Amino acid sequence: MAYTGTPLPAGPIGSQYCVCKVELSICGQNLLDRDVTSKSDPFCVLFMEVDGKWMELDRTETAVNNLNPAFSKKFIVDYHFEEVQKLKFALFDQDKSSMQLYEHDFLGEFSCTLGTIVSSKKITRSLLLGNGKPAGKGMITIAAQELSDNRVITLSMAGRKLDKKDLFGKSDPFLEFYKPGDDGKWMLVHRTEVIKYTLDPVWKPFTVPLVSLCDGDVEKLIKVVVMCYDYDSDGGHDFIGEFQTSVAKMCETQDAFPLELECINPKKQKKKKNYKNSGIIIVKSCKITRDFSFLDYILGGCQLMFTVGIDFTASNGNPRDPSSLHYINPMGTNEYLSAIWAVGQIIQDYDSDKMFPALGFGAQLPPDWKVSHEFAINFNPTNPFCSGVEGIVQAYSACLPHIRFYGPTNFSPIVNHVARFAAQATQQEAASQYFILLIITDGVISDMDETRHAVVQASKLPMSIIIVGVGNADFAAMEFLDGDSRVLRSHTGEEAVRDIVQFVPFRDFRNAPKETLAKAVLAELPQQVVQYFKHQNLPPINSEPA
Repeated sequence: MAYTGTPLPAGPIGSQYCVCKVELSICGQNLLDRDVTSKSDPFCVLFMEVDGKWMELDRTETAVNNLNPAFSKKFIVDYHFEEVQKLKFALFDQDKSSMQLYEHDFLGEFSCTLGTIVSSKKITRSLLLGNGKPAGKGMITIAAQELSDNRVITLSMAGRKLDKKDLFGKSDPFLEFYKPGDDGKWMLVHRTEVIKYTLDPVWKPFTVPLVSLCDGDVEKLIKVVVMCYDYDSDGGHDFIGEFQTSVAKMCETQDAFPLELECINPKKQKKKKNYKNSGIIIVKSCKITRDFSFLDYILGGCQLMFTVGIDFTASNGNPRDPSSLHYINPMGTNEYLSAIWAVGQIIQDYDSDKMFPALGFGAQLPPDWKVSHEFAINFNPTNPFCSGVEGIVQAYSACLPHIRFYGPTNFSPIVNHVARFAAQATQQEAASQYFILLIITDGVISDMDETRHAVVQASKLPMSIIIVGVGNADFAAMEFLDGDSRVLRSHTGEEAVRDIVQFVPFRDFRNAPKETLAKAVLAELPQQVVQYFKHQNLPPINSEPA
């Protein structure tokens, strides 16, 4: 086994937008003993596949004389939901001080995607040797944790009897919040709105990340400065007073007993003997909550339930004709299959049983040749599930010779089919399931009114719809369903609660690397999942209190 340990190229790997960072903890069990006089001295090396090559990301420390190591050094990896991030964990017995991996004895390896790890939170797998055989009884355990403080603080503040700063009227006060910077200077982190003509202001409640306000340390002192807005052109505002406090102190506020803090002007305090304060700032409420991320829901055990809907209408052309969109070329693919692979290979990591319903529409089915707009492509209506993306591909290829392409292009039956299952999931008390429907189609929707209505109803459910348009048809109607530019309404005028449709034309990606299509169609999905569960006030399963 030749390990070259190629260093990573400078700069970030993968897409520009990282969802977040994931910390991976590694343990080994029953590792091979390569040392004659003592036990192995294992260390673990993490590789990531970049452009088809394994690049070394990092190494753990060496555990001396230990066949069951728990490494204290953690691997930190940027997580991108919309990419297949292939990782390899290789264990070696350190023999020399050399950095070259071929100088050390190989103890076994395990490869998987980062998606597989985060969707399980913790996995234990057998280690394999270079020839694919087990490395004795050697096992590896990998545990994932999101590296982010997702707590946010919501503050409701007011003032009483603030110093008057305007000669001919009352003050126009606002608050500024500062935290200590690394350089020892105060750093501005938040500014409230200005309340005009009052010495007893009530500011709107505001929410900021706890990390922004106090670096996540509730005991850290922060400074609150009370200013009076000055409309003069010199840009300077008048100082009323200030005080220092901490988030822990502000959290002592209770509904019936708001916290009152004296606002002090140090110059006035020095000058006037009987100076008390320059007003009172009242903390009416202070609440810390968690602003859950997509990864919080996935690590919490939320399953992404994937369904495929395939267009078998006559406008696709005869599948035996090379000009047909359903013609499977000598390479064993077509645009339908490319779309299924691109989306499916990402999403399948987030479904534990990897059994996916695959439905067709717009075809006549044997034996009576009636048109169906929601049929199982494996011809088993009571069990339309296919095993993994490979199962969908096999069922698709097998069904083509047995159906007659027909019409019209009706989307609503398949949208409503998945919506029925998503509606059952609304009974959940935590975020356990979210449904994704991938529709691949070649053209214009025939039942636009019904489809708009179905999508508007589905927007209330844990469900998203991805539409990939294949061929060269006019896809203006699809753009209409994708509510990026305007809110989608049903024919009765009811508005969609949220945008759940993402449409992309396959032709824009024909000459692009295959990963590009997946990134485009899945880019909005994490945000849609979080938006739904937050709207329903559903926490991740097993979430910790803030």
